[in-house]
Amino acid sequence: MTHKPSVLICGAGIAGCAVAIALARQGWSVQLIDKQDAWRFQSSGIFVYSNGLSDFHALGVMQAMVASGFEIADGRNVYLHADGSPLVDTFYPGVYAGQRLPPILGIRRAEMHRVLAGELERLGIQVQLGTSIDALHSDAQGVDVTLADGRVLRCDLLLGADGIRSRVRELLWPQVQPRYSGFGVWRSVHRRPPALREKIMMMAPGLRLGIMPISHEQLYLFGTVSAAADVWHERAQWPALMQQAFAVFQGPVRPLLDELGPASEVLYTAVEEIIMPAPWHKGRALLIGDAAHACTPFMGQGGAMAVQDAVVIARLLARSSIDAALADFGRIRAPVCQFVQDVSRQVGITGAQSEPGAHQTITQAVADSGQQRVDDFYRRLESLSAHDLAAPA
Repeated sequence: MTHKPSVLICGAGIAGCAVAIALARQGWSVQLIDKQDAWRFQSSGIFVYSNGLSDFHALGVMQAMVASGFEIADGRNVYLHADGSPLVDTFYPGVYAGQRLPPILGIRRAEMHRVLAGELERLGIQVQLGTSIDALHSDAQGVDVTLADGRVLRCDLLLGADGIRSRVRELLWPQVQPRYSGFGVWRSVHRRPPALREKIMMMAPGLRLGIMPISHEQLYLFGTVSAAADVWHERAQWPALMQQAFAVFQGPVRPLLDELGPASEVLYTAVEEIIMPAPWHKGRALLIGDAAHACTPFMGQGGAMAVQDAVVIARLLARSSIDAALADFGRIRAPVCQFVQDVSRQVGITGAQSEPGAHQTITQAVADSGQQRVDDFYRRLESLSAHDLAAPA
């Protein structure tokens, strides 16, 4: 009887769920664990551009996500000054890797998970919540994993998809720690006015504030601020603090900020990165998603990079040995993820310039070359990603 390869996936976020789906379809025996004892999401909403949607399409879940979210069919991103006056419109591509796709999809993070969990259930993959790894030992044939409850598992492959504070990374690469970016992100969820159907980005000196529809009923605000590394806010104060942080903004965001109150759904998170050179594996243990390359949010690519990791490692495993696939994965994914990290970080640094003259220069550059920068970014991203399967079989 042919051996059925086994994988233990630590972390049931986007990367973990996506790779579980992909490998189960290829005939792997899949176990998926997550340390949370109940689902909690650190992002109220998420938007995914066509490159990420191409990989969700490969997993067979894109249409369900589109049905649950809000598609911006023309890819329009409206830039406004802080007072609400127009700056420029840019358009995101609706064709990626030869496929015609939604240019931008906004969706609640919980809805994205619901779609992925539904596919896990259809494939018979159960998620064991409240389960974490206590120890592991990787050798040439597989990985012995000791769980926190004392159980010992043996698997052919361990995938650490457990996020920016990855336990797998902590055990194998303890020297790699999250690096604070200097930014905090505020998010809030609101009822969507029927006329608000575009992605909107507003710019003020040192601040950016976005509006993104995430369903036919809701939208979310997302705004970035410069913040000290040790800043901490009492949760009860979040609505008032978000109002204060973005008080300069008027236009379409003004009534949304004004309605923030004690009952509002508001989140604050400090933005961190994982800067980790490849290889991202030791023995038969591999990091994917934020565990290997957590990124700042300024290019909206975190979810896309996670699902692309999942699709690429599954394709590599389908065409070569486990060891060859792991070696190839870091070699071909690291340049893509580093490119996204570098561009996103620079966008954040540029947008944080608070001196009025510098801000005027930045907004003029957005007006003059914003579309060209979008086009160049996706052209380069597609070029780098085209080499995902360039490794020898």
